[in-house]
Amino acid sequence: MSLPPLVEPAAELTVDEVRRYSRHLIIPDVGMAGQKRLKNAKVLCVGAGGLGSPALMYLAAAGVGTLGVIDFDVVDESNLQRQIIHGQSDVGRPKAESAAATVREINPLVDVVIHNTALTNDNVMEIFSGYDLIVDGTDNFATRYMVNDAAVLLGKPYVWGSIYRFDGQASVFWAEHGPCYRCLYPEPPPPGMVPSCAEGGVLGVLCASIGSIQVNEAIKLLTGIGDPLVGRLMIYDALEMKYRDVKVRKDPECVLCGKNPTVTQLLDDYEAFCGAISDEAAEAATGSTITARELKAMQDNGDDIFLVDVREINEYEIVSIPGATLIPKGEFLNGSALEKLPQDKRIVLHCKSGARSAEALAIVKNAGFSDAVHVGGGVLSWVKTVDPSLPSY
Repeated sequence: MSLPPLVEPAAELTVDEVRRYSRHLIIPDVGMAGQKRLKNAKVLCVGAGGLGSPALMYLAAAGVGTLGVIDFDVVDESNLQRQIIHGQSDVGRPKAESAAATVREINPLVDVVIHNTALTNDNVMEIFSGYDLIVDGTDNFATRYMVNDAAVLLGKPYVWGSIYRFDGQASVFWAEHGPCYRCLYPEPPPPGMVPSCAEGGVLGVLCASIGSIQVNEAIKLLTGIGDPLVGRLMIYDALEMKYRDVKVRKDPECVLCGKNPTVTQLLDDYEAFCGAISDEAAEAATGSTITARELKAMQDNGDDIFLVDVREINEYEIVSIPGATLIPKGEFLNGSALEKLPQDKRIVLHCKSGARSAEALAIVKNAGFSDAVHVGGGVLSWVKTVDPSLPSY
């Protein structure tokens, strides 16, 4: 489905710009008019992480005139395996600032706008309103739904991407011409059902594969060339090296972009909508959450506890809390873990950050281990407050 160009062309290209973008200019479909549109375009990249890294770099190289980058995080050494816009010297630096510096090095003709803040209900509409196109590089469902809702309410298209281990997806959501994200995923998955990249990992180069596809779609939208991924979901399997696409139709009953929408403004709380943890897990964790330091005190005092790590074995091999027994969360979900728990010890559960252990805690408490607890903050808190010599991930 061919669509009209998203932006009008700039008045002219300078001699330096003609020289820099010459390989674009000699492509008939892009040419002078297309490059002028890129120069006049304002694109916001949400996130300067795995997807945001290649997206920002190629958008800059392509000559997008104004590039916005929003990210509130700082560069961590574990980011460098895939977030190629950052380097070793950037560790500890705000990601938005690090990304902006790389963009300027790639193309000093680009105007970079830094939003060193979290994207929230309070600022998303104002920030989005200053851009023609949004490139979504987020890694959590709450922000994805917020990005989608804001884009639809403002009438703006956005290019979406998702990555996990060896699999990637990409699409263009533009309610004016096709479906929105809610048409594809009307409801978020149940809490804990879909692991994050932080829990399950991601092949570093997969970020480049999907991020570059997002930029390809952005260029097509901005210049009005080709057949963008509106109404199509592209699925990539890096292990099999296969691409396929699935048609996604606009849902006439969509609560946001359907015939009779019931969502006419941003939700009050997207975290609650997506459910960081289930209601059962939240209830189980209430009054049954200890800190990493309290766990250390239990161990030092010789308390009769049975410490359980509910992460996956590959995570356990990276770093583990001394004395922990590995029983992955999946074994709690299918019930097989319960026979491994001693009846005469207090059960203490932990994971990486506390979400998975809270889910396991609900199962354990329902099985009769009423004094069981879990460690809030998990391994991350242990490394930060008890033993900083251990590696984080």
